[in-house]
Amino acid sequence: MVTRLGSTLSASTRENPGIRASGSPAAAVSTKKIWIDLDNSPHVPFFAPIIRELENRGYAVLITARDCFQVCDLAQLFHLNYRRIGRHYGKVGIFKLLGLCLRSLQLAPTVIAERPDLAVSHGSRAQLLVSTVLRVPSVVIMDYEHAKGLILLRPGWVMTPETIPASAIDFDSSRIMKYPGIKEDVYVPEFKPDSSIAGQLGLSGSGLVVTIRPPANEAHYRSPESDLLFQAVMDFLGDKPNTKIVLLPRNRSQEVSIRNSWPELLASGKVIIPAHAVDGLNLIWHSDLVISGGGTMNREAAALGVPVYSIFRGKIGAVDRYLADTGRLVLIESVDDVRRKIVLEPRLRSGASENSSGGALRKVVDNIIAAVEAGCPVPAYNA
Repeated sequence: MVTRLGSTLSASTRENPGIRASGSPAAAVSTKKIWIDLDNSPHVPFFAPIIRELENRGYAVLITARDCFQVCDLAQLFHLNYRRIGRHYGKVGIFKLLGLCLRSLQLAPTVIAERPDLAVSHGSRAQLLVSTVLRVPSVVIMDYEHAKGLILLRPGWVMTPETIPASAIDFDSSRIMKYPGIKEDVYVPEFKPDSSIAGQLGLSGSGLVVTIRPPANEAHYRSPESDLLFQAVMDFLGDKPNTKIVLLPRNRSQEVSIRNSWPELLASGKVIIPAHAVDGLNLIWHSDLVISGGGTMNREAAALGVPVYSIFRGKIGAVDRYLADTGRLVLIESVDDVRRKIVLEPRLRSGASENSSGGALRKVVDNIIAAVEAGCPVPAYNA
């Protein structure tokens, strides 16, 4: 049974879909359809429990996935019923723009045929473009206030962690929905360790395990300084005995570059690059520390209580600043910091992960349902 928020929302709730209606569930099951676009690999574990909860509450969910950064491999790992549409077109600006337009055109026939009532993504530009053109109401979830969106396009609503102040986002504050904790708190509470990963990756009895995620070399927020820190980290760890590095390249070209830069470390087995997509949370849990040039893996480690070091040198967002200020994340800000701040020691693991209660997932799902049932405004074109 599902609460039909369209008929039970009070006047104040209709004005703010972030407020959940009270009262008993209505008898009818919703026929509303929600379109979720998986645009990048972190979106898969984030949306997997959201999709399940939406379906449990009676909503149909249309899932599309971009074929890049192991998105489709992870979607299969999470047993999601998705449609593979579009791919990545590299880091050159003009090709990224052309790729955006092409993928939008590829998405359009499916959206026209399926007629979703709401579009939801964690920053999919293609979905926002299609939603604007086809007048589909949309919610964009974000956890990094410095991300570049489409300047002329605005979703109906933006949803962020409570850590990010509304004043940091160039958007109508009355249309910003919030959820507690951080993005990773949406799915980390469901995590259960699986020790078989150690055998699968050849880590059994190997001493210290360090998981590394290189900087995103094709993202708009790419920083050459992050690349220098990554090289310093590899050189630093390469000399350390009884240490194995599990390296997670973001794409094939980055993997080739890494293999060409440190062939001896790979040949000796000191550096391991998994042949297939792995459960990132499980790998993090079985690591002694994590070093990453991105955001999601850093925050996943922080949510699990695993020591984590960030070599990201773009603009530091409110979430990472909060984690650093509370001692859950260490910012590596120079090459000297690599040897000065990174502590190489075994981690004591308990039988369960250190995670939150699941309130973030409930609030995100409640916000999405409130938006689709209350009549979320369609995306806008700002001339």
